[in-house]
Amino acid sequence: LEGDNGEVDYTWVANYSLKFQGCHNIPRWNEDANDEDDVRVSNTALVRFRLCPSNDCSTDSAYGCKSGYGDYVVSMDTYLNAYFESVQQDQEYNCEYAMNYECNCADGGDDNYSEEMCQYDCYMNKGMEYCVENNPYAEEGAEEEEKQDIREMAECQQFEAQNNNNNNNNNNNGGEQVEYFMGPHCSDDGSAIRMGLFTDDECTIFADSNNGATTYASLTYGASMPYATTTLVGTECMSCKEPQDVDQNNNNDQQDADEVKEGCEQLYEASAKCEAGLSGSIQYPDNSGCNFMQGIKIIRKNGNVYSVGSSKNKTATVFIGLFGAGFVLLAGYSYYLKTKLERAKINLSE
Repeated sequence: LEGDNGEVDYTWVANYSLKFQGCHNIPRWNEDANDEDDVRVSNTALVRFRLCPSNDCSTDSAYGCKSGYGDYVVSMDTYLNAYFESVQQDQEYNCEYAMNYECNCADGGDDNYSEEMCQYDCYMNKGMEYCVENNPYAEEGAEEEEKQDIREMAECQQFEAQNNNNNNNNNNNGGEQVEYFMGPHCSDDGSAIRMGLFTDDECTIFADSNNGATTYASLTYGASMPYATTTLVGTECMSCKEPQDVDQNNNNDQQDADEVKEGCEQLYEASAKCEAGLSGSIQYPDNSGCNFMQGIKIIRKNGNVYSVGSSKNKTATVFIGLFGAGFVLLAGYSYYLKTKLERAKINLSE
């Protein structure tokens, strides 16, 4: 989709919403494996997502929509970075809107009045903890728990255990130091993206049979690994239309001519595309990725995950049925002959 100036036209994407469909691992040869201990075969994690018309996208449906959509596949790290950026953009808008129009925290003229406490109470009552930078009720000098930037979880990174001098990021196994790496991985059923602890810098080999959660706990004095059992991404319909600034000032991506979130632009540009469902909706649908997507796992309405194109082969099913029927008939005929011969032996002995 190119405009008159040769630039790609993303404007139509503003009317669509992002819907996570599932993830899938593809084994690949690791060309960077030079040392003896390097992983030779690692996984490339892919995410499949759908762009649904915003007015037809359903959060409750795993499909999101059943017509007028495009399907796309992109690397997991690209998807996570773009998804987190879009979430942050929406959250910043929500925080600013609540502060300006809902919290009513203007100075009341009371010397004991605290605008910071008012805003904190407002955000917490609305379930908007992400708007809170610090707790004004905390005792002065008390250490607050440091928030982990979720965007740092998008890639495989070396794990550094905090406040654990005994382990010091290494498992002392017979004097042998072991490095650990933490990163996202696709769940076994392909329905979620979770965090795991690994022993290689490709985040391929789990540190233990519990996806690294047991080792993580041993390195952090029993702490639970974040997102070990929950997903990093939601299945909600996320609008690709960038929110209007509350004060109408243009910031970040809002300075460009279109109304599309930068995260959605990045995903669209980097993805393999199957836009057969967009025929008639956009001028030049791109179907170059349709064949590649065959077999990529997607979520279905019953919550299970299936592979596209994995339906049973009808011809094979017919032959299996005929073979089964023939086997039963042959077994029956063999039993008939056996019985007849036994009767013949009895007659001869008489």
